[in-house]
Amino acid sequence: MSDCFLKSWSETYLAEQPPRTKSLVMTLFGDVIRPHGGALWLGSLIRLLAPFGINDRLVRTSVYRLAEEGWLSAQREGRRSMYTLRPQASQRFQKAHQRIYTPSDLAWNGEWTQVFFLSGNISTKQRADLRKALLWEGFGALSPFAFTHPNPDLKALNALIAENQCAQAVYVVQQNSTDISHTQPLSSLIAECWQLDEVSQRYTRFIEHFAPVLAHLSTHPRLSAEQAFVMRTLLIHEYRRAQLHDPQLPLELLPKNWSGKKAYEICHQLYQLLLPSSQGYILAILRTEDENAPEADQYFYERFGGLSKTVTDGLLEQAS
Repeated sequence: MSDCFLKSWSETYLAEQPPRTKSLVMTLFGDVIRPHGGALWLGSLIRLLAPFGINDRLVRTSVYRLAEEGWLSAQREGRRSMYTLRPQASQRFQKAHQRIYTPSDLAWNGEWTQVFFLSGNISTKQRADLRKALLWEGFGALSPFAFTHPNPDLKALNALIAENQCAQAVYVVQQNSTDISHTQPLSSLIAECWQLDEVSQRYTRFIEHFAPVLAHLSTHPRLSAEQAFVMRTLLIHEYRRAQLHDPQLPLELLPKNWSGKKAYEICHQLYQLLLPSSQGYILAILRTEDENAPEADQYFYERFGGLSKTVTDGLLEQAS
């Protein structure tokens, strides 16, 4: 059942660009643990990370730091520890989930949303925190006090303004593009406000790494449950790192043959191919320490516009 090509590919990938343990733990909590209740025993996490060559000491150090940073809470039961996503962290994972697993070709009605504020009405810390939050949401900076986006998540925008307690200082305006001809083209604005070349390079690297895997699995679909889990985790880990830098602009405003669209399609197709075997492996690991570990929530199967729930027979036994 083992696949020499995929084993060699993953070994080379991990040798050339080994993921940081803490970052990989974050990937696992977003892709795997949150849909399965948001909590797991430390022993299960150690088992999940073992195929990546990560030892238990590094796992313990990483979850300890994530707990200190407010992402996780720990609960001891005898000599065992359970780690759970904290409510605020779970909300942040939900935002990331919407960005990673939803189509990149978003519809656009031609409107722009602008956020601006006057320097005298906002503290230095509020301004720095708001700027960081707006850039993370994909806004482009027109100036230190003005930001714009053609297709933002308005609920997320409203929430981040409230979280930063600066509603009294912030102005939000929505307006349509103009037909006036004596202005710079929008392509110039896009180039000045967003570093799309860097984002495109990240997507291109993702395509170069995973397109051969998709081509191979399309003709050689059988692989071990553990290998499917490793491939799925590396797939989402690298796609997440590329996609979370993407401002998610409408396709009309992006360069032709935008690499992000192809990267999304490869990620979707490969994720679906790896899903049945990897899900069997994950449940087997989680249920070694908790026989009542839940199946994935329904929202999990809404990823990429809809995933099949089919799980190959016998995978639970093979993975245990």
